[in-house]
Amino acid sequence: MNNPAEPAENPSQAALPRYRPGIKYILMLGAIAAIPAITTDIYLPSLTTVRDELFTTDSAAALTMSGMLVGGALGQLFWGPLTDRFGRKRPLLLGLALHVITSILCAIAPNIEILIALRFLQGFFNAAAAVAAISVIRDRFVGATAARLLSQLMLVVGVAPLFAPSIGGAIASVSSWRWVFGALAIIGVLMALIVARWLPETHAPEKRSTGGVKQVGRGYLTLATDTRFLALAMLPALAMTTIFAYVVGSTFVFQEQYGLSVSQYSLLFAVNGMALVVSAQINASLVRKFSPENLLRVGLLAQFSVSVALVVLAITGFGGFWAFASVLWLLLGCQGFIGANAQVLALANYGYMVGTAAAVLGSLQSGVAGALSPLVGVFGGSALAMAGVICGGLLAANLIVLFGTDLTAAGRRIQARKTVQRQVREQEITDPTH
Repeated sequence: MNNPAEPAENPSQAALPRYRPGIKYILMLGAIAAIPAITTDIYLPSLTTVRDELFTTDSAAALTMSGMLVGGALGQLFWGPLTDRFGRKRPLLLGLALHVITSILCAIAPNIEILIALRFLQGFFNAAAAVAAISVIRDRFVGATAARLLSQLMLVVGVAPLFAPSIGGAIASVSSWRWVFGALAIIGVLMALIVARWLPETHAPEKRSTGGVKQVGRGYLTLATDTRFLALAMLPALAMTTIFAYVVGSTFVFQEQYGLSVSQYSLLFAVNGMALVVSAQINASLVRKFSPENLLRVGLLAQFSVSVALVVLAITGFGGFWAFASVLWLLLGCQGFIGANAQVLALANYGYMVGTAAAVLGSLQSGVAGALSPLVGVFGGSALAMAGVICGGLLAANLIVLFGTDLTAAGRRIQARKTVQRQVREQEITDPTH
């Protein structure tokens, strides 16, 4: 597979205003893409307060978190085709406006039932941000360049949620948890102004889809029957299970099992978060010399190997806290070599409906990781439970690489037989007479 240094242009792309991928561009797209994560994490410190003030249970309060994740997974499937038909900018602005309205309604929610419903809608609406950010990059860049930009995007997407809980906790401590949603509304307004002023439209009118629900269905059918796309889309979803399982289990593992204080745990959380950011930037540098395929394959194998070591440490207790925390840091440090590279490879054949394809990618990440990560709690919330869920997800990802993609010799033989079928389906989507 080719590894072009710069994207190839076509006439429709050349007609659009060029936007150089400088630091301001990356910061803007990163801030857009981080909105769903910030909306999730800034609210975390308020969970117990919400439970007490709304006279509800722990499980009901937790639904205000899982409800948003489910809404985000479904929302991406809605916003993706919309961005393919109407461009990236208008659906993004609409999603941000609805995010602002929903945030204000969350701030005045009178009971837990309404708050859960509103959090679902909040996730559904701000899913437009995640879809638009990836689509904008894929509109302009392919191959190594796109992988580099997506990795740089992780600098913002990875750092923002690290500070969101602290900011949310500070807001709630001096006022109320309701003002946390007020802050989210203000963030939405600011991002809408930035998008309106500085984000160029990157999806040329002549490249937009013109069909209705039928064409959307055919587009999703194309993706659902493309085994190569699905295999590549599952890789970041299974890798994301690593992050979700870590987040779900880390409080129990490090505060209860290893006895860390709240401040020590917060510091550890920040240090581990930096592993994600640093690895993403290393990937952005290496992708100039090595193909996304090679970096993805090596990154997944390395992460699985480290996860096996983590399971061994959890079973034996060898080295105690420092050994377990160090190996976990290395495991999280492999994450930067997976998401961006897998997404670029998955989207490579779908430039004509990148919004729809990006929506499936994002929805799978939220859905698969959201479904598998609770297994940490089901298996007891211990270090072994966390390490076991992570190891299982990464084992599945490596098996998919071996047999479900064209990244290996065995996979290439399987995928070669399906190439003609995919080309026929693409013709049906792009040819209006079909």
